[in-house]
Amino acid sequence: MNGLDAHVDKLYAARLEYVRRHLARADVDALLICDPNDIFYVSGAMNMQIFCARTPARYLLVVDGGPAILFEYRGCEHLAAGLSTINEIRLAVGLDIVSSGGDVAAASKELAREIGAELRHHGARRLAVDRFPFSATDELRAADLALVPADTVLAPARSIKLPIEVPYLREAMRRVEVAVEALEHAAEPGMTESEAWAHFHFELMAKDGQHTVTRLFQSGPNTYPYFQEAGQRRLRAGELLALDTDANGYENYCVDFSRTFLCGDTTATPQQRLLYGRAKEQLEWNTSLLRPGIEFAELARRAWKVPDEHQASRYYCVGHGLGMSGEWPNIPHDEPGVDYPLDGCVEPGMIICLESYIGSDESGEGVKLEDQFLILDDGVERMSTYRFDERLSA
Repeated sequence: MNGLDAHVDKLYAARLEYVRRHLARADVDALLICDPNDIFYVSGAMNMQIFCARTPARYLLVVDGGPAILFEYRGCEHLAAGLSTINEIRLAVGLDIVSSGGDVAAASKELAREIGAELRHHGARRLAVDRFPFSATDELRAADLALVPADTVLAPARSIKLPIEVPYLREAMRRVEVAVEALEHAAEPGMTESEAWAHFHFELMAKDGQHTVTRLFQSGPNTYPYFQEAGQRRLRAGELLALDTDANGYENYCVDFSRTFLCGDTTATPQQRLLYGRAKEQLEWNTSLLRPGIEFAELARRAWKVPDEHQASRYYCVGHGLGMSGEWPNIPHDEPGVDYPLDGCVEPGMIICLESYIGSDESGEGVKLEDQFLILDDGVERMSTYRFDERLSA
């Protein structure tokens, strides 16, 4: 156990209190959530994260001025025992065709009956909910509850990190960077993309990482267009290898940075160096703009201008927030003649990931770079410090 492990109860308690403050600010009486990332953020309770992202079989109720009640999957009630953030653990009803045992309608009515009774006991009616099935939200409304999106409460809370969260975010970054190094050292001509990516995944899991949300590792022609995931294509010397980490490295905090490497002991082509140079220029230019207080619209307007020949394959946003997943804000590009859609500014406590992708239709390859930043009161901290490939930078 490291020093951070010993203090996770304080981390969980601080986040719960933070959410309670946001409940009051949003004029919401209670929060009901089933998304496993939301449940973990609010309480520190974790159980089969990937399974529960697909199957709504557990949920958490937090009443403003009242208890936090975890409704847990059958047979798993013991997992959250001892968490100071949980006042009571009850058995959940499954809310889809799998977890309900086949009768979704009856399960949804039971959910609404129990939640409605609990809220009436506390004089509460205005309820923030996240990704519940329609059948469940329909029954909650029928129980005379006024529903609002949980993002009303959680998005502003999760976008600004508490000081106690920062050491855990840094530790998550450290662990993921070690996993990236394992992949870079292992990747060699002849192995498949999946075999190379497995070194990243193994190192992450061996150090108690939670999961990856993508398998974004590509080689050669699979680097263009972007968003192709690791498969059975074999790596070849002299090809570009592109990795986007997208990994929850420690205490479920996500790490999101990207690097592109040259495969094998070889020399980059002039075209590869051109693409890499433009991607690096884009990343560094936009980094120079990032500061507390800059409006999202100004950041997008002043961002590096992607050359015409790369416009069709440019990355979909300038950058985005990060916490336990990709989070608010998502900063779109500025489009001439179109009103900018995102209000607000970069604030201290935010994690912002700046994106860069430069692909070539001519050579059929692309370069993906990205760095992760913590916004401070008086500047920014570049959290991702993993080296760039000097063979491509020359």
